[in-house]
Amino acid sequence: MDKKQAKEFVIKTARFIDDKKAEDVKVYDLCGLSSLCDYIVIGTATSAPHLEALDLDAGTELKKDGVYKTNRDGGQTGTWRVSDYGSFMMHIMTQSAREFYALDKIFSFGKNVKWQKPAPKKSAEAKKPAAKAKKTVKKTSAKTVKADKKPAKTVKKTAKAPAKKTVKKTSKKSTK
Repeated sequence: MDKKQAKEFVIKTARFIDDKKAEDVKVYDLCGLSSLCDYIVIGTATSAPHLEALDLDAGTELKKDGVYKTNRDGGQTGTWRVSDYGSFMMHIMTQSAREFYALDKIFSFGKNVKWQKPAPKKSAEAKKPAAKAKKTVKKTSAKTVKADKKPAKTVKKTAKAPAKKTVKKTSKKSTK
């Protein structure tokens, strides 16, 4: 597998485990910087069963494209699973294991790879501000009013003033 193909599978793997609710997914490009592999994928699982499911499902998904693990480690623990795919490695860890082993710091010499899907571009219509609706006043003719036998309503454009409250005063008559 060449480096371009490896990068495509790494991005696919990162997106896949992210879709399966892995947290804080990171991809590091180590091309020419490490003899271990060209890329590292790291994701955090929320529990031991989640860790197991992420590892197995990602492996199954990659097999569909003819990409197989050359090695796997951590099957006995419920905190960290590492899968070696030759040109890249995938580390799935619980939050406590990720903090303790600090792989993000260890591989910080590598370049971060942007693997997220690009945000959908806004269409030309969405970029244009909405046109202001013009207010039109419909004038009715005297003929229309006579035909309807209803008085015509007059519409005036005026600025809205705050509504005034009216207080009705009542007088009390005292009875003795």
